[in-house]
Parts: sequence; structure tokens; C-alpha cells
Amino acid sequence: MLKQILTDKKIILASGSPRRQQFFKELDIPFTIQVKPLEETYPSHLKGSEISEYLSQLKASVFSHLKPNEILITGDTIVIHKGICLGKPKDKKDAFEMLQTLSNSSHEVISSVCITSVERQIVVSDITKVYFKKLTKDEIHFYIENFNPFDKAGAYGIQEWIGTIGVTKIEGSYNTVMGLPTHLVYKTLMEFAGQ
Repeated sequence: MLKQILTDKKIILASGSPRRQQFFKELDIPFTIQVKPLEETYPSHLKGSEISEYLSQLKASVFSHLKPNEILITGDTIVIHKGICLGKPKDKKDAFEMLQTLSNSSHEVISSVCITSVERQIVVSDITKVYFKKLTKDEIHFYIENFNPFDKAGAYGIQEWIGTIGVTKIEGSYNTVMGLPTHLVYKTLMEFAGQ
């Protein structure tokens, strides 16, 4: 449906994430991929969705010369556990500590998306609560060794083995946990298209 509405628009997805790229294919939106290097840092006073919204806007800021028919999509996903933001793990030790922290507990996954054109910019965010069972040390080690979750906030992908055996409940959108609140992206792009 969006494909017909956005015929005169060129969608640029500024993400190397295969999960986000797959979601755009499933939304049936033609897109090109452009990724620009960027140091993902944020002011320390930011909390919760302020962090992911800031980072998604920061990723958009490096695209300074959009054409009138272009719509840029940037996004960021973070994990919040007891008020602390868990980013991507630096190494195996860091990943182990993150997963041990998430074990037998709940946390929030926040995905923000920044949609930018020459005329305007809209940022949307969605929060999903995820509950983990008590993970054993062997389960955590097995997951890290076999799935290398170093490109994922909170050191895990819900669609991978650890999610299959460890997640007991989610409250909210599964797609948000995977990195893209597709329902909000669809709604916002419809608004951009004037529908």
C-alpha cells in the first residue's frame, strides 16, 4: 500500500541492520541503503527514550543534502534495566555481565525512528517490556560463543536462541524489540505521504 503512495519518493534507510532491512522489505517499501560512520555518544543527562531519540536524530544529522523527493529513515534501539542504559557489549565479558543482569528480571527495549525530509523531521518511539527466566552461566556462555551478540543492545537478539529459551513474556511489540516499531513507521510514512 505504501509503495503506491510513495511512488514519487525515494526512501533512504540509514541502517546496516539486516533486521531493519528485512522489515522494510516486509512493509513492501522500496528503499536504498546508505550508512555513514558516526560515533554514537549522547549527553549523560538523557534518560530512557531521550537517548534513543537523540541518537536517531544524530544519525540523521550527517545527511546534510537531502533532495526534495528523499525521505531518510534513521533509528536506534536501547535496553533499559533498572534505569541504566545497556548499549552494545564491548567484548565477551561485557556481554556476559549484561545477560547476567537481565537474567530473572524484566527490562525495557526502546526503539526510536527518525523520519526526515527537506521540509520536516518526525521522531517516534515505542517501548516494549521483556521478561527473562533465570539464565544459567552455561546458557549465557553458549549463546555468546555461538551467536556473537556484539552488535545488539543489551547483548541479545530476541529472535535468536537466547530469546527462544529465555524470554518468558513480552508486553508490547515484538518488532520493537528487534529494532523497528513497524506500526509506527507505517503510520508516520502515511502521514508524510499526506494520507
